[in-house]
Amino acid sequence: MESLTMIPQNASLEKYGIKDAKVLWNLSPEELQKHTVEKGMGKETNNGTLAINTGKFTGRSPQDRFLVKDDYTADKVWWGKVNKPISPENFDRLQNNIIEYLSGKELYARDGYVCADPKYKMNVRTITEYPWSNMFIYNMFLRPDASELENFEEEWLVLCAPGYECPDSEAYGIRQGNFSILNFTKKVALVGGSAYTGEMKKGIFSALNMILPTDKNVLPMHCSANVGEDGDTAIFFGLSGTGKTTLSADPKRKLIGDDEHGWTAENTIFNFEGGCYAKVIDLTEEKEPDIFRAIKPGAILENVIFKDNGEVDYMDSTITQNTRVSYPIYHIDNIQQPSYASNPKNIFFLTCDAFGVLPPVSKLTPGQAAYHFISGYTAKVAGTEAGITEPVPSFSACFGAPFMPLHPTKYAEMLSKKMTEAGVNVWLLNTGWSGGPYGVGSRIKLKYTRAMITAILEDKLNDVDYEQHPIFGLWMPKYCPNVPTEMLDPMNTWLQKGGYISKAINLAHSFHLNFEKFASQASQEIMDGGPLIDEHHQMEHM
Repeated sequence: MESLTMIPQNASLEKYGIKDAKVLWNLSPEELQKHTVEKGMGKETNNGTLAINTGKFTGRSPQDRFLVKDDYTADKVWWGKVNKPISPENFDRLQNNIIEYLSGKELYARDGYVCADPKYKMNVRTITEYPWSNMFIYNMFLRPDASELENFEEEWLVLCAPGYECPDSEAYGIRQGNFSILNFTKKVALVGGSAYTGEMKKGIFSALNMILPTDKNVLPMHCSANVGEDGDTAIFFGLSGTGKTTLSADPKRKLIGDDEHGWTAENTIFNFEGGCYAKVIDLTEEKEPDIFRAIKPGAILENVIFKDNGEVDYMDSTITQNTRVSYPIYHIDNIQQPSYASNPKNIFFLTCDAFGVLPPVSKLTPGQAAYHFISGYTAKVAGTEAGITEPVPSFSACFGAPFMPLHPTKYAEMLSKKMTEAGVNVWLLNTGWSGGPYGVGSRIKLKYTRAMITAILEDKLNDVDYEQHPIFGLWMPKYCPNVPTEMLDPMNTWLQKGGYISKAINLAHSFHLNFEKFASQASQEIMDGGPLIDEHHQMEHM
Protein backbone atom coordinates (compact mmCIF):
# COMPACT_ATOMS: atom_id res chain seq x y z
CA MET A 1 0.00 0.00 0.00
CA GLU A 2 1.48 3.31 -1.09
CA SER A 3 2.15 5.80 1.69
CA LEU A 4 1.48 9.50 1.43
CA THR A 5 3.36 12.36 2.97
CA MET A 6 0.77 15.06 2.50
CA ILE A 7 1.14 18.48 4.04
CA PRO A 8 -2.29 20.07 4.43
CA GLN A 9 -2.90 23.61 3.18
CA ASN A 10 -3.26 24.90 6.72
CA ALA A 11 -0.15 23.17 8.05
CA SER A 12 0.60 25.40 11.02
CA LEU A 13 -0.11 24.29 14.59
CA GLU A 14 -0.25 27.95 15.64
CA LYS A 15 -4.05 27.87 15.53
CA TYR A 16 -3.92 25.40 18.45
CA GLY A 17 -1.50 27.66 20.32
CA ILE A 18 1.52 25.38 19.66
CA LYS A 19 4.43 27.66 18.78
CA ASP A 20 7.89 27.13 17.20
CA ALA A 21 7.35 23.40 16.73
CA LYS A 22 8.95 21.47 13.89
CA VAL A 23 5.96 19.54 12.55
CA LEU A 24 6.26 16.42 10.43
CA TRP A 25 2.93 15.81 8.65
CA ASN A 26 1.43 12.47 7.64
CA LEU A 27 4.72 10.60 7.43
CA SER A 28 4.62 7.08 6.01
CA PRO A 29 4.87 4.13 8.43
CA GLU A 30 8.37 3.42 7.03
CA GLU A 31 9.54 6.95 7.89
CA LEU A 32 7.94 6.83 11.34
CA GLN A 33 9.60 3.49 12.06
CA LYS A 34 12.96 4.94 10.96
CA HIS A 35 12.49 7.98 13.26
CA THR A 36 11.56 5.68 16.16
CA VAL A 37 14.65 3.50 15.77
CA GLU A 38 16.99 6.47 15.20
CA LYS A 39 15.69 8.16 18.36
CA GLY A 40 16.36 4.98 20.35
CA MET A 41 12.64 4.57 21.08
CA GLY A 42 12.23 1.16 19.50
CA LYS A 43 14.00 -1.68 17.74
CA GLU A 44 13.24 -4.06 14.91
CA THR A 45 12.50 -7.76 15.31
CA ASN A 46 14.15 -10.39 13.12
CA ASN A 47 11.45 -9.89 10.45
CA GLY A 48 11.65 -6.08 10.50
CA THR A 49 8.60 -5.34 12.67
CA LEU A 50 8.91 -2.36 15.02
CA ALA A 51 8.85 -3.20 18.74
CA ILE A 52 8.45 -0.47 21.34
CA ASN A 53 8.08 -0.23 25.09
CA THR A 54 5.26 1.96 26.41
CA GLY A 55 7.11 2.64 29.68
CA LYS A 56 5.39 3.02 33.03
CA PHE A 57 1.90 2.28 31.63
CA THR A 58 1.41 -1.00 29.78
CA GLY A 59 -2.37 -0.69 29.72
CA ARG A 60 -5.06 1.91 30.04
CA SER A 61 -5.42 3.69 33.37
CA PRO A 62 -9.22 3.69 33.88
CA GLN A 63 -9.05 5.66 37.13
CA ASP A 64 -7.35 8.52 35.30
CA ARG A 65 -9.97 8.90 32.57
CA PHE A 66 -12.23 11.94 32.78
CA LEU A 67 -15.05 13.56 30.83
CA VAL A 68 -15.55 17.32 30.97
CA LYS A 69 -18.82 18.01 32.77
CA ASP A 70 -20.60 20.83 30.91
CA ASP A 71 -23.94 21.60 29.25
CA TYR A 72 -23.50 18.83 26.64
CA THR A 73 -22.60 16.05 29.07
CA ALA A 74 -24.11 16.97 32.46
CA ASP A 75 -27.49 15.27 32.01
CA LYS A 76 -26.50 12.63 29.45
CA VAL A 77 -23.46 10.87 30.96
CA TRP A 78 -23.79 8.03 33.46
CA TRP A 79 -21.43 9.62 36.01
CA GLY A 80 -19.66 7.33 38.46
CA LYS A 81 -16.60 5.10 38.70
CA VAL A 82 -16.24 4.71 34.92
CA ASN A 83 -17.17 8.24 33.85
CA LYS A 84 -15.46 10.69 36.18
CA PRO A 85 -16.15 14.42 35.82
CA ILE A 86 -13.63 17.23 35.43
CA SER A 87 -14.51 20.93 35.18
CA PRO A 88 -14.13 22.86 31.90
CA GLU A 89 -11.75 25.26 33.71
CA ASN A 90 -9.39 22.47 34.80
CA PHE A 91 -9.51 20.98 31.31
CA ASP A 92 -8.53 24.33 29.78
CA ARG A 93 -5.62 24.69 32.19
CA LEU A 94 -4.34 21.18 31.38
CA GLN A 95 -4.76 21.79 27.64
CA ASN A 96 -2.76 25.03 27.94
CA ASN A 97 -0.02 23.19 29.85
CA ILE A 98 0.20 20.52 27.14
CA ILE A 99 0.27 23.18 24.39
CA GLU A 100 3.13 24.94 26.17
CA TYR A 101 4.92 21.60 26.70
CA LEU A 102 4.64 20.66 22.99
CA SER A 103 5.76 24.09 21.74
CA GLY A 104 9.32 24.20 20.45
CA LYS A 105 9.52 20.40 20.00
CA GLU A 106 9.70 18.14 16.95
CA LEU A 107 6.13 16.83 16.61
CA TYR A 108 4.26 14.40 14.41
CA ALA A 109 0.85 15.33 13.01
CA ARG A 110 -1.54 12.91 11.33
CA ASP A 111 -4.88 13.38 9.61
CA GLY A 112 -7.24 10.43 9.61
CA TYR A 113 -10.86 9.58 10.18
CA VAL A 114 -13.04 7.08 12.00
CA CYS A 115 -16.30 5.36 10.90
CA ALA A 116 -16.02 3.53 7.57
CA ASP A 117 -19.58 4.34 6.44
CA PRO A 118 -19.16 7.66 4.52
CA LYS A 119 -22.41 8.97 6.02
CA TYR A 120 -20.93 8.86 9.55
CA LYS A 121 -17.28 9.63 8.81
CA MET A 122 -15.58 11.79 11.46
CA ASN A 123 -12.25 13.51 10.73
CA VAL A 124 -9.63 13.39 13.49
CA ARG A 125 -6.32 15.27 13.62
CA THR A 126 -3.76 13.77 16.00
CA ILE A 127 -0.63 15.57 17.21
CA THR A 128 1.88 13.33 18.97
CA GLU A 129 5.15 13.85 20.77
CA TYR A 130 6.51 10.42 19.72
CA PRO A 131 6.84 9.05 16.17
CA TRP A 132 5.54 5.59 17.09
CA SER A 133 2.38 7.02 18.65
CA ASN A 134 1.74 8.59 15.26
CA MET A 135 2.39 5.29 13.47
CA PHE A 136 -0.15 3.65 15.80
CA ILE A 137 -2.75 6.20 14.64
CA TYR A 138 -1.86 5.42 11.00
CA ASN A 139 -2.59 1.76 11.75
CA MET A 140 -5.72 2.20 13.84
CA PHE A 141 -7.68 5.06 12.26
CA LEU A 142 -8.94 5.04 8.69
CA ARG A 143 -6.53 6.44 6.12
CA PRO A 144 -7.71 9.28 3.85
CA ASP A 145 -6.61 9.36 0.21
CA ALA A 146 -4.65 12.27 -1.31
CA SER A 147 -7.74 14.25 -2.34
CA GLU A 148 -9.25 13.93 1.15
CA LEU A 149 -6.00 15.07 2.77
CA GLU A 150 -5.63 18.12 0.59
CA ASN A 151 -8.51 20.06 2.15
CA PHE A 152 -8.66 18.17 5.43
CA GLU A 153 -10.61 19.81 8.25
CA GLU A 154 -10.73 18.01 11.55
CA GLU A 155 -13.83 17.57 13.65
CA TRP A 156 -11.86 16.26 16.66
CA LEU A 157 -8.32 17.00 17.82
CA VAL A 158 -6.15 14.55 19.80
CA LEU A 159 -3.13 15.92 21.69
CA CYS A 160 -0.83 13.15 22.92
CA ALA A 161 2.03 14.18 25.23
CA PRO A 162 3.36 11.13 27.12
CA GLY A 163 6.29 13.18 28.44
CA TYR A 164 4.06 15.73 30.18
CA GLU A 165 3.07 14.95 33.76
CA CYS A 166 0.81 17.25 35.72
CA PRO A 167 2.91 18.61 38.62
CA ASP A 168 0.04 19.23 41.05
CA SER A 169 -2.78 16.82 40.22
CA GLU A 170 -4.99 17.83 43.14
CA ALA A 171 -5.11 21.45 42.01
CA TYR A 172 -6.32 20.27 38.57
CA GLY A 173 -9.02 17.92 39.83
CA ILE A 174 -7.25 14.75 38.69
CA ARG A 175 -5.84 11.77 40.60
CA GLN A 176 -2.15 11.74 39.61
CA GLY A 177 0.25 13.05 36.95
CA ASN A 178 -1.23 11.14 33.99
CA PHE A 179 -4.69 11.67 32.49
CA SER A 180 -6.90 10.93 29.53
CA ILE A 181 -9.71 13.49 29.08
CA LEU A 182 -12.51 14.05 26.58
CA ASN A 183 -14.09 17.45 26.00
CA PHE A 184 -17.25 17.02 23.88
CA THR A 185 -17.92 20.75 23.53
CA LYS A 186 -14.41 21.64 22.31
CA LYS A 187 -14.03 18.23 20.60
CA VAL A 188 -10.57 17.70 22.03
CA ALA A 189 -9.05 14.54 23.52
CA LEU A 190 -6.02 15.06 25.79
CA VAL A 191 -3.58 12.29 26.73
CA GLY A 192 -0.81 13.27 29.14
CA GLY A 193 1.74 11.29 31.12
CA SER A 194 1.04 7.89 29.53
CA ALA A 195 2.62 6.45 26.38
CA TYR A 196 0.18 3.53 26.21
CA THR A 197 -1.21 3.91 22.68
CA GLY A 198 -4.60 2.41 23.54
CA GLU A 199 -5.48 5.64 25.42
CA MET A 200 -5.76 7.51 22.09
CA LYS A 201 -7.79 4.79 20.38
CA LYS A 202 -10.15 4.29 23.30
CA GLY A 203 -10.50 8.05 23.81
CA ILE A 204 -11.90 8.61 20.33
CA PHE A 205 -14.04 5.47 20.49
CA SER A 206 -15.47 6.53 23.85
CA ALA A 207 -16.37 9.81 22.15
CA LEU A 208 -18.17 7.90 19.39
CA ASN A 209 -19.99 5.83 22.03
CA MET A 210 -21.52 9.12 23.19
CA ILE A 211 -21.99 10.99 19.90
CA LEU A 212 -23.40 8.21 17.69
CA PRO A 213 -26.37 7.15 19.87
CA THR A 214 -27.10 10.69 21.12
CA ASP A 215 -26.84 12.63 17.87
CA LYS A 216 -26.97 10.10 14.99
CA ASN A 217 -29.26 7.23 16.09
CA VAL A 218 -26.39 4.75 15.61
CA LEU A 219 -25.76 1.97 18.15
CA PRO A 220 -22.01 1.76 18.96
CA MET A 221 -20.84 -1.79 19.74
CA HIS A 222 -17.66 -3.24 21.22
CA CYS A 223 -17.67 -6.29 18.95
CA SER A 224 -16.18 -7.97 15.89
CA ALA A 225 -18.16 -8.49 12.68
CA ASN A 226 -17.94 -10.48 9.46
CA VAL A 227 -20.03 -10.94 6.32
CA GLY A 228 -20.85 -14.09 4.34
CA GLU A 229 -20.92 -14.70 0.58
CA ASP A 230 -24.68 -14.00 0.57
CA GLY A 231 -24.18 -10.62 2.25
CA ASP A 232 -25.45 -11.69 5.67
CA THR A 233 -23.61 -10.00 8.55
CA ALA A 234 -22.75 -11.63 11.88
CA ILE A 235 -21.73 -9.72 15.01
CA PHE A 236 -19.63 -11.15 17.87
CA PHE A 237 -19.60 -9.64 21.36
CA GLY A 238 -17.32 -11.01 24.06
CA LEU A 239 -14.86 -9.98 26.72
CA SER A 240 -11.17 -10.87 26.61
CA GLY A 241 -10.54 -14.62 26.45
CA THR A 242 -13.96 -15.60 25.10
CA GLY A 243 -12.82 -16.22 21.50
CA LYS A 244 -14.10 -13.07 19.74
CA THR A 245 -11.08 -12.63 17.44
CA THR A 246 -10.69 -16.37 16.76
CA LEU A 247 -14.34 -17.04 15.99
CA SER A 248 -14.89 -14.00 13.78
CA ALA A 249 -11.93 -15.10 11.59
CA ASP A 250 -13.64 -17.51 9.20
CA PRO A 251 -12.15 -18.45 5.81
CA LYS A 252 -15.66 -18.47 4.26
CA ARG A 253 -16.52 -14.98 5.52
CA LYS A 254 -14.91 -11.55 5.17
CA LEU A 255 -13.84 -9.66 8.28
CA ILE A 256 -15.49 -6.24 8.62
CA GLY A 257 -13.50 -5.44 11.78
CA ASP A 258 -12.42 -6.95 15.08
CA ASP A 259 -13.27 -4.46 17.84
CA GLU A 260 -15.56 -1.45 17.35
CA HIS A 261 -18.62 -1.08 15.11
CA GLY A 262 -21.72 1.02 14.56
CA TRP A 263 -25.21 -0.23 13.64
CA THR A 264 -27.11 2.40 11.66
CA ALA A 265 -30.82 3.08 11.21
CA GLU A 266 -30.33 1.81 7.63
CA ASN A 267 -29.12 -1.54 9.06
CA THR A 268 -25.53 -1.05 7.97
CA ILE A 269 -22.79 -2.40 10.24
CA PHE A 270 -19.60 -0.33 9.88
CA ASN A 271 -16.14 -0.57 11.39
CA PHE A 272 -14.96 2.45 13.40
CA GLU A 273 -11.32 1.62 12.73
CA GLY A 274 -8.74 1.03 10.04
CA GLY A 275 -6.74 -1.55 11.93
CA CYS A 276 -6.54 -4.15 14.66
CA TYR A 277 -5.05 -3.99 18.16
CA ALA A 278 -4.62 -7.55 19.37
CA LYS A 279 -3.18 -9.20 22.45
CA VAL A 280 -0.13 -11.34 21.65
CA ILE A 281 0.55 -13.10 24.96
CA ASP A 282 1.11 -16.84 24.24
CA LEU A 283 0.53 -16.17 20.52
CA THR A 284 1.25 -19.03 18.11
CA GLU A 285 0.67 -19.32 14.37
CA GLU A 286 -1.43 -22.41 14.99
CA LYS A 287 -3.79 -20.71 17.50
CA GLU A 288 -4.19 -17.31 15.75
CA PRO A 289 -2.86 -17.56 12.19
CA ASP A 290 -4.31 -14.20 11.05
CA ILE A 291 -2.74 -12.22 13.89
CA PHE A 292 0.56 -14.10 13.71
CA ARG A 293 0.95 -13.42 9.96
CA ALA A 294 -0.06 -9.76 10.35
CA ILE A 295 3.08 -9.14 12.46
CA LYS A 296 5.34 -7.83 9.73
CA PRO A 297 6.82 -4.45 8.78
CA GLY A 298 4.11 -1.84 9.34
CA ALA A 299 2.91 -3.49 12.55
CA ILE A 300 3.95 -2.25 16.01
CA LEU A 301 4.62 -4.70 18.86
CA GLU A 302 4.24 -3.36 22.39
CA ASN A 303 6.10 -4.50 25.52
CA VAL A 304 7.30 -7.83 24.15
CA ILE A 305 10.54 -9.60 25.12
CA PHE A 306 13.15 -10.73 22.60
CA LYS A 307 15.18 -13.92 22.39
CA ASP A 308 18.90 -13.58 21.60
CA ASN A 309 18.35 -13.95 17.84
CA GLY A 310 15.91 -10.99 17.61
CA GLU A 311 12.90 -13.29 17.58
CA VAL A 312 9.98 -12.36 19.85
CA ASP A 313 9.22 -14.62 22.79
CA TYR A 314 5.42 -14.40 22.91
CA MET A 315 5.26 -16.58 26.02
CA ASP A 316 7.27 -14.07 28.08
CA SER A 317 5.09 -11.77 30.20
CA THR A 318 7.98 -10.17 32.13
CA ILE A 319 6.85 -6.65 31.22
CA THR A 320 3.09 -7.30 31.16
CA GLN A 321 0.39 -9.88 30.38
CA ASN A 322 -1.03 -7.18 28.10
CA THR A 323 1.53 -7.48 25.27
CA ARG A 324 -0.02 -6.22 22.05
CA VAL A 325 0.33 -5.60 18.34
CA SER A 326 -1.32 -2.95 16.18
CA TYR A 327 -1.48 -3.34 12.42
CA PRO A 328 -3.48 -1.87 9.54
CA ILE A 329 -6.45 -4.05 8.61
CA TYR A 330 -4.98 -4.72 5.15
CA HIS A 331 -2.40 -6.96 6.87
CA ILE A 332 -5.29 -9.48 7.02
CA ASP A 333 -6.13 -11.20 3.73
CA ASN A 334 -9.83 -11.91 3.95
CA ILE A 335 -11.36 -8.48 4.63
CA GLN A 336 -14.45 -6.61 3.52
CA GLN A 337 -13.45 -3.45 1.62
CA PRO A 338 -14.59 -0.82 2.49
CA SER A 339 -15.26 -2.00 6.07
CA TYR A 340 -19.04 -2.05 6.17
CA ALA A 341 -21.92 -4.33 5.18
CA SER A 342 -25.68 -4.50 5.60
CA ASN A 343 -28.23 -7.13 6.64
CA PRO A 344 -27.25 -8.10 10.21
CA LYS A 345 -28.79 -11.55 10.71
CA ASN A 346 -27.12 -13.10 13.74
CA ILE A 347 -25.56 -11.72 16.92
CA PHE A 348 -23.37 -13.90 19.11
CA PHE A 349 -22.69 -13.13 22.77
CA LEU A 350 -19.59 -15.12 23.71
CA THR A 351 -18.95 -16.07 27.31
CA CYS A 352 -16.28 -18.29 28.79
CA ASP A 353 -18.25 -19.83 31.65
CA ALA A 354 -15.62 -21.42 33.88
CA PHE A 355 -18.35 -22.75 36.18
CA GLY A 356 -19.50 -25.08 33.40
CA VAL A 357 -23.21 -24.38 33.91
CA LEU A 358 -24.32 -22.31 30.90
CA PRO A 359 -25.43 -24.21 27.75
CA PRO A 360 -22.89 -24.29 24.87
CA VAL A 361 -25.50 -22.57 22.67
CA SER A 362 -28.87 -20.98 23.42
CA LYS A 363 -31.26 -18.67 21.60
CA LEU A 364 -32.29 -15.47 23.36
CA THR A 365 -35.59 -13.59 23.37
CA PRO A 366 -35.31 -9.77 22.91
CA GLY A 367 -35.67 -9.30 26.70
CA GLN A 368 -32.98 -11.91 27.41
CA ALA A 369 -30.72 -10.37 24.77
CA ALA A 370 -30.96 -6.96 26.44
CA TYR A 371 -30.43 -8.50 29.90
CA HIS A 372 -27.33 -10.48 28.86
CA PHE A 373 -26.01 -7.50 26.88
CA ILE A 374 -26.26 -5.25 29.96
CA SER A 375 -24.71 -8.01 32.11
CA GLY A 376 -21.74 -8.76 29.80
CA TYR A 377 -20.82 -11.92 31.67
CA THR A 378 -17.74 -14.09 31.50
CA ALA A 379 -15.65 -15.82 34.17
CA LYS A 380 -12.02 -15.15 34.98
CA VAL A 381 -10.04 -18.33 35.49
CA ALA A 382 -6.83 -18.99 37.37
CA GLY A 383 -3.83 -17.36 35.74
CA THR A 384 -5.59 -14.45 34.04
CA GLU A 385 -5.00 -12.14 36.99
CA ALA A 386 -2.80 -12.26 40.05
CA GLY A 387 -4.44 -13.96 42.99
CA ILE A 388 -7.18 -15.78 41.07
CA THR A 389 -7.15 -19.53 41.71
CA GLU A 390 -10.88 -20.33 41.49
CA PRO A 391 -13.21 -19.10 38.74
CA VAL A 392 -14.67 -15.65 39.48
CA PRO A 393 -17.73 -14.21 37.69
CA SER A 394 -16.88 -11.07 35.76
CA PHE A 395 -19.43 -8.60 34.38
CA SER A 396 -18.74 -5.71 31.99
CA ALA A 397 -21.85 -3.82 30.89
CA CYS A 398 -22.50 -3.95 27.13
CA PHE A 399 -19.29 -6.01 26.82
CA GLY A 400 -17.32 -2.76 27.08
CA ALA A 401 -18.18 -0.88 30.29
CA PRO A 402 -14.98 1.21 30.50
CA PHE A 403 -15.84 3.02 27.24
CA MET A 404 -19.57 3.67 27.59
CA PRO A 405 -20.46 7.24 28.61
CA LEU A 406 -24.24 6.62 28.65
CA HIS A 407 -26.23 4.40 31.02
CA PRO A 408 -25.99 0.76 29.81
CA THR A 409 -29.79 0.47 29.49
CA LYS A 410 -29.67 3.15 26.74
CA TYR A 411 -27.48 0.90 24.58
CA ALA A 412 -29.50 -2.20 25.51
CA GLU A 413 -32.81 -0.62 24.54
CA MET A 414 -31.34 0.45 21.20
CA LEU A 415 -30.07 -3.10 20.66
CA SER A 416 -33.51 -4.62 21.45
CA LYS A 417 -35.23 -2.20 19.10
CA LYS A 418 -32.76 -2.81 16.26
CA MET A 419 -32.93 -6.59 16.80
CA THR A 420 -36.70 -6.59 16.57
CA GLU A 421 -36.83 -4.26 13.56
CA ALA A 422 -34.16 -6.17 11.62
CA GLY A 423 -35.42 -9.61 12.66
CA VAL A 424 -32.00 -10.53 14.03
CA ASN A 425 -31.41 -13.70 16.06
CA VAL A 426 -29.27 -13.40 19.19
CA TRP A 427 -27.37 -16.38 20.54
CA LEU A 428 -25.44 -16.94 23.75
CA LEU A 429 -22.41 -19.18 23.17
CA ASN A 430 -20.47 -20.64 26.07
CA THR A 431 -16.87 -21.17 24.94
CA GLY A 432 -15.90 -22.21 28.49
CA TRP A 433 -16.35 -25.44 30.41
CA SER A 434 -18.61 -28.47 30.11
CA GLY A 435 -18.99 -31.50 32.40
CA GLY A 436 -17.97 -29.57 35.51
CA PRO A 437 -16.23 -26.32 36.46
CA TYR A 438 -12.66 -25.32 35.62
CA GLY A 439 -10.38 -27.99 37.09
CA VAL A 440 -13.03 -30.73 36.85
CA GLY A 441 -14.76 -30.48 33.47
CA SER A 442 -13.10 -29.74 30.15
CA ARG A 443 -13.07 -26.72 27.87
CA ILE A 444 -15.62 -26.97 25.06
CA LYS A 445 -13.71 -27.86 21.89
CA LEU A 446 -13.27 -25.04 19.40
CA LYS A 447 -14.48 -27.36 16.60
CA TYR A 448 -17.86 -27.73 18.39
CA THR A 449 -18.24 -23.98 18.89
CA ARG A 450 -17.40 -23.45 15.21
CA ALA A 451 -19.96 -26.15 14.26
CA MET A 452 -22.64 -24.32 16.28
CA ILE A 453 -21.82 -21.00 14.59
CA THR A 454 -21.85 -22.66 11.14
CA ALA A 455 -25.22 -24.30 11.86
CA ILE A 456 -26.66 -20.92 12.90
CA LEU A 457 -25.22 -19.06 9.89
CA GLU A 458 -26.60 -21.76 7.57
CA ASP A 459 -30.09 -21.48 9.18
CA LYS A 460 -29.89 -25.07 10.43
CA LEU A 461 -31.14 -24.26 13.95
CA ASN A 462 -34.33 -22.59 12.71
CA ASP A 463 -36.53 -25.67 12.67
CA VAL A 464 -35.15 -27.79 15.52
CA ASP A 465 -36.92 -28.25 18.87
CA TYR A 466 -35.82 -26.14 21.84
CA GLU A 467 -36.19 -26.66 25.57
CA GLN A 468 -35.98 -24.00 28.28
CA HIS A 469 -33.22 -24.10 30.88
CA PRO A 470 -35.00 -24.35 34.26
CA ILE A 471 -32.68 -21.91 36.05
CA PHE A 472 -31.50 -19.42 33.40
CA GLY A 473 -34.61 -19.53 31.20
CA LEU A 474 -32.41 -19.83 28.07
CA TRP A 475 -33.73 -21.76 25.06
CA MET A 476 -31.42 -24.70 24.24
CA PRO A 477 -31.62 -26.52 20.88
CA LYS A 478 -32.18 -30.26 21.25
CA TYR A 479 -30.10 -30.95 18.13
CA CYS A 480 -27.19 -29.26 16.35
CA PRO A 481 -25.32 -30.77 13.36
CA ASN A 482 -21.78 -31.99 14.18
CA VAL A 483 -22.19 -31.44 17.94
CA PRO A 484 -22.75 -34.34 20.40
CA THR A 485 -26.41 -34.07 21.45
CA GLU A 486 -25.73 -34.82 25.12
CA MET A 487 -23.59 -31.64 25.33
CA LEU A 488 -26.44 -29.32 24.42
CA ASP A 489 -28.05 -29.52 27.87
CA PRO A 490 -25.14 -28.85 30.26
CA MET A 491 -26.70 -30.80 33.15
CA ASN A 492 -26.33 -34.01 31.12
CA THR A 493 -22.55 -33.63 31.13
CA TRP A 494 -22.13 -33.46 34.91
CA LEU A 495 -21.72 -36.64 36.98
CA GLN A 496 -23.24 -34.96 40.04
CA LYS A 497 -26.61 -33.44 39.09
CA GLY A 498 -26.96 -31.86 42.55
CA GLY A 499 -23.55 -30.23 42.13
CA TYR A 500 -24.69 -28.80 38.79
CA ILE A 501 -27.88 -27.35 40.29
CA SER A 502 -26.15 -25.64 43.21
CA LYS A 503 -23.42 -24.14 40.93
CA ALA A 504 -26.09 -22.92 38.50
CA ILE A 505 -28.13 -21.30 41.29
CA ASN A 506 -25.00 -19.60 42.62
CA LEU A 507 -24.23 -18.16 39.19
CA ALA A 508 -27.88 -17.08 38.72
CA HIS A 509 -27.58 -15.25 42.05
CA SER A 510 -24.40 -13.48 40.82
CA PHE A 511 -26.33 -12.28 37.75
CA HIS A 512 -29.15 -10.93 39.95
CA LEU A 513 -26.74 -9.15 42.31
CA ASN A 514 -24.81 -7.59 39.43
CA PHE A 515 -28.04 -6.40 37.80
CA GLU A 516 -29.29 -4.53 40.86
CA LYS A 517 -27.38 -1.36 39.86
CA PHE A 518 -29.18 -1.24 36.48
CA ALA A 519 -32.66 -2.30 37.63
CA SER A 520 -34.07 1.18 38.29
CA GLN A 521 -33.64 2.14 34.62
CA ALA A 522 -34.47 -1.23 33.02
CA SER A 523 -37.87 -2.03 31.50
CA GLN A 524 -39.97 -4.97 32.73
CA GLU A 525 -39.14 -6.90 29.54
CA ILE A 526 -35.40 -6.58 30.29
CA MET A 527 -35.91 -7.53 33.96
CA ASP A 528 -37.82 -10.64 32.86
CA GLY A 529 -34.89 -11.64 30.65
CA GLY A 530 -32.73 -12.65 33.63
CA PRO A 531 -32.42 -16.06 35.33
CA LEU A 532 -35.80 -17.49 36.36
CA ILE A 533 -34.59 -18.41 39.79
CA ASP A 534 -32.56 -17.04 42.64
CA GLU A 535 -31.19 -19.01 45.54
CA HIS A 536 -34.00 -17.80 47.79
CA HIS A 537 -36.51 -19.78 45.70
CA GLN A 538 -37.10 -23.47 46.16
CA MET A 539 -36.56 -25.63 43.10
CA GLU A 540 -39.55 -27.89 43.52
CA HIS A 541 -39.98 -28.42 39.81
CA MET A 542 -36.53 -29.96 39.38
